[in-house]
Amino acid sequence: MTNLLLASTENTDNQNSQYTSLNDPEIAGVVAHINEEHLDELLGFLSAFTSLSTAELDLVDAQIIDIYAEGIAIQTCPKGSENKPTDAQNDSLHDQTFFIAFAAPISQLDDLQVQYILLKQRADKKLGKKTIKLTKQVFEVQNSYRVSKNMLRLELSMPSLNNDTPLNNTAQLSNTKGATSSTSVPTNEAGYAYLFDLEHNAMTNALMTDSTDGNKADESAKENVHPARPHCYYTLRKAWQADDEIRAWVDVFLHGDTPGGNWAAALQAGETVVTKREFPEKVEHLRDGQAVLIVDETSMPTAARLLELWNNPTPPLVICVTQDAGDQSYFDTVKMRSGLDCDTKNNGNNHFTILPIVTNQVNSGAELATLIDSKLGDYLTDNPLQIYKVWGALEANTAKALRPLLKNRLELSRTDVVVKVYWRHD
Repeated sequence: MTNLLLASTENTDNQNSQYTSLNDPEIAGVVAHINEEHLDELLGFLSAFTSLSTAELDLVDAQIIDIYAEGIAIQTCPKGSENKPTDAQNDSLHDQTFFIAFAAPISQLDDLQVQYILLKQRADKKLGKKTIKLTKQVFEVQNSYRVSKNMLRLELSMPSLNNDTPLNNTAQLSNTKGATSSTSVPTNEAGYAYLFDLEHNAMTNALMTDSTDGNKADESAKENVHPARPHCYYTLRKAWQADDEIRAWVDVFLHGDTPGGNWAAALQAGETVVTKREFPEKVEHLRDGQAVLIVDETSMPTAARLLELWNNPTPPLVICVTQDAGDQSYFDTVKMRSGLDCDTKNNGNNHFTILPIVTNQVNSGAELATLIDSKLGDYLTDNPLQIYKVWGALEANTAKALRPLLKNRLELSRTDVVVKVYWRHD
C-alpha cells in the first residue's frame, strides 16, 4: 500500500493536487464522524502504514482532513493540543499530514465504506489485531423470552459447520468422522457485534404467505415487504458449545415501533436469521486500572458479557441508564469471571457496583450526558475513586456530549475515554 508523507499544512494544497477530489457535500459529515468516533482506527492506520514509532504515536491525536478518490489524508497533532499550546518537545509532531492509499480508487462516496473496511482489515492484520469481517452467517431461532421488562432474549443455534477462518477463541465442532472444524462464532468475546439482515426474514415471511395463499404477490406487494431499516447491529450476549452445535444469546431492547424490535419480536422457533458482517468491540484498554462502564439498554448486553469475562483485578463501576426501572434487573444474574455476584449497594473490592439512573423517557441528547456526568460526580464525592479508564456506548448525541465532560472531570486522555455510538435518535 502506498504511503506518502506530505508536507506541513502550509504546503498541503500543492502536494495534494495530485489526488482527485470527490466534491461531494456529504464528505464533511463523514470526516467529522470518523474523527469523532474512530480515533483508534486512525492511529492504527498511522502505526501500520507510516514510519511513526509507538512512542511518537503515544504523543499524538489524529484526524482525517480530506478524503480523495485515491485515499485519505490524516493529520497528527500533539495529544491534548486543543487545551494547551504546543511545546518544543512535541513540535516535530505538529500538523504532519500522511496520505494513506485505498486498495482501489473510489469514484463516489458510496464506495468509501468498502475501501475503509479493507484498509482497516489490512491495518489490523499487520498489527495482529482482531478486525471486522464481511461474513455471512446463518443461525436458527430456538426460543425467545423476556429477561427484563423490555429486553427480549433470542436463543440461536448454528447447526452446521462453518469453514471461515476462525478467531483464536472460536468454538470447535466435530464432524461425523471425528475431525474438528472451527466456527467463526466467538465464545470468549465481549461486545462482538453482528449485522443482522432484517430483510431476509421479511422476504421469507412474504414468500411463505404467498405459498400458503396459493397466490403470486404483485410487484406493489413485494415493495411493501422491505422493512424501513434493512439491517441492524446487535451484540452477541453470549455463545457456547453444546454437543454438535453452537448456541448463542442475542438480547434486543424492545422500545416502541422500531424495525429491529419488531423484527426480533416476530421471530418464531425454527426460523433462520442471517448476519452479513461481524465487528469486535474495542475494550483492550480496560485490562488494568479502575474503570467505569456507562451503558443504556442497547449496550447492557456488551457490559454483561464484559463483566463475565472481566480480565482486570479491579472491579468496575457500572452506570446503567434505563427508561424503565424494570430493566435495571438485567444485571442481577450476571457474575464476574471470579464468580462474584453483582452488588448494587457497596463498592468493595470483591464486587462490581451498579449505579442506576432511571429516566422515564427516551435516553438521548446532551441533557442525559449532563445527568450522567452529574451522577458520577456525586458518586465520586461520596465514594472517592480514581477512575483511569472509561468505556461506554450510548445514543449518538449523548455520546458526543458526554466525552468532553468525562475527560474534564476525570482528567483523562481521549484514548482512555471510549464512549461509543450504539444508536441514533431520529
